Amino acid sequence: MTKSNNHRNSTPPPDAMAEDLVVSDSHGNPREHHSGGERPAISEMVREATAGGVIYRIASDGELEILLVADHFDRWTIPKGHIEEGETAQETAIREIGEEAGVHELEPICWLGKIHFRYRRANTLVLMSTQIYLFKALGDTDDIQKEEWMNGIKWFRFDEAIDIIAYEDIAKLMLLGRNRLRQRGEIEL
Repeated sequence: MTKSNNHRNSTPPPDAMAEDLVVSDSHGNPREHHSGGERPAISEMVREATAGGVIYRIASDGELEILLVADHFDRWTIPKGHIEEGETAQETAIREIGEEAGVHELEPICWLGKIHFRYRRANTLVLMSTQIYLFKALGDTDDIQKEEWMNGIKWFRFDEAIDIIAYEDIAKLMLLGRNRLRQRGEIEL
């Protein structure tokens, strides 16, 4: 994947270290990127399913705002997490938004898409897929609370959120979400 000028990339989970990321060469073959020293060969591959949400509100001046959280590497992203046994992807997204952002009153709008990425965890290659939903925040939308391990939480104007989000694939889904809101008549062109 080509990185843009603001260094967006596929979204690794919070426990992925920069030196553990697996990147692909120009032919799509995995190659390791690490900060030095020899690493053990990848001996296992696992698949993990996650879900998350793009959360929005319409500010008092009519502007679209998006809620983002900063992970422990200071990367701005959306709340997301692993799907637990017995949960649907949408239920996971709602639970994770509540846990990571303190937002518990949500109106599900639509499914935006699925993103895929991979990273290395020790000698394991993790293939992760994340289903992303669009939610409208209801109630007191200023009453937000990040999880302790996170470095920040903030409502951003839409254009600022697009500029600051760390991951291009999520930014594309945010743009799709804005288009859906225009189609629904919630925001103007």
